Amino acid sequence: MFVTLHKKIVRLMAFLLFSILLYQCSNQPNLSSTDRLSRSQDTPIKNIIFLIGDGMSLGQITLGRLKAHGVEGKLNVEKMPITGYLYTHCADNLITDSAAGATELSTGFKTNKGMIGVLPDSTAVLTLLEYFRDNGKATGMVVTSSITHATPAGFAAHVPYRKQETEIAEQLVDSNIDVLLGGGKQFFLPQEDTLSVRKDSRNLIAEAQKKGYQFVDTRDKLLRVKKTRVLGLFQKDGLEHKPEEPTLAEMTEKALSLLTEDPDGFFLMVEGSQIDWGGHRNDPDYVAEEMLGFDKAIKVALEFARKEGNTLVIVTADHETGGLSITGGKKNGKNLEVRWTSTYHTAMPVPIFAYGPYSDEFSGVHDNTEVPRIIARIMGIDNFPRKLNYRVTASGKKQNGHN
Repeated sequence: MFVTLHKKIVRLMAFLLFSILLYQCSNQPNLSSTDRLSRSQDTPIKNIIFLIGDGMSLGQITLGRLKAHGVEGKLNVEKMPITGYLYTHCADNLITDSAAGATELSTGFKTNKGMIGVLPDSTAVLTLLEYFRDNGKATGMVVTSSITHATPAGFAAHVPYRKQETEIAEQLVDSNIDVLLGGGKQFFLPQEDTLSVRKDSRNLIAEAQKKGYQFVDTRDKLLRVKKTRVLGLFQKDGLEHKPEEPTLAEMTEKALSLLTEDPDGFFLMVEGSQIDWGGHRNDPDYVAEEMLGFDKAIKVALEFARKEGNTLVIVTADHETGGLSITGGKKNGKNLEVRWTSTYHTAMPVPIFAYGPYSDEFSGVHDNTEVPRIIARIMGIDNFPRKLNYRVTASGKKQNGHN
């Protein structure tokens, strides 16, 4: 009897030792190609990293995974423990666009295609980023498109039409967002500059500098930045993967290092903007390259969250682009046969992945407007979603006094 009891104790101790080692390994910051993140405890949320793969659904993720790893590996996004999917239709159309999609993901309200931060009647609505900024958190946006493009604009601007990028640039300079990194220099420069598309002589870069922003336009300059606020514009329009530009992962890492200095926490939106652009071109190599670049930024976010323990990471998309499917090829990712059903967006649902405190709340099937509402609920925010007390005119100016 004593021998039997002794064996049981030894086995129990061996099991506990193995469990401790497994736990320690699972909490190391670096992810291998096959690790799966464990669910985290529901501690109070200090930081939110909201990553959007523009035009990304399961086809784009699968294409990136097969190109990078074949059938045996996983992308970083696929290691996140909580998954679900979102419906993406907008107020006036089954097939949405990035303006409506971003507005819905950031405000909790449905709106029409092309509209930024406003309802169909042009009433402005509060975004998550604006709420957290107004309540003491640091804020940032990091993208590979112009910083004035539809998705970042949907988190920080209010105009009736997404193409009003010069007006969006003006609003961003006045937004008090701590970190703004991407392209779009042409919307900030005065009309006298050969790169400019403005129709006035306002130099928004100079105006931003007067407001306390550091301006950077190369990778090296960005890496030398030590404190907020920073405005980084690395191309005339979208980024072009040139050596003098930072990658999305590098911009994300720099943004996190700056925003984490705020003792009240931060909200950071990161967009892999050009997954969508590759879909519009029906170019699988372009899509795969952008998907993998986005996934590297996701890895940066997840490693930060694993280390800090109080950070919620959400990865989703505004819509699917191209109707991408993979109909053949090798298991190692070679000679893939890719098919497309469109050169535009589709009505296909998009995945949502989550990691961190209260991430279980995002599992299952949701409308995209439920995402910011869930964030508000788990953070104890009572007055969200919320309409603002003004409408915007056709020119993008405030018209006060409306509910």
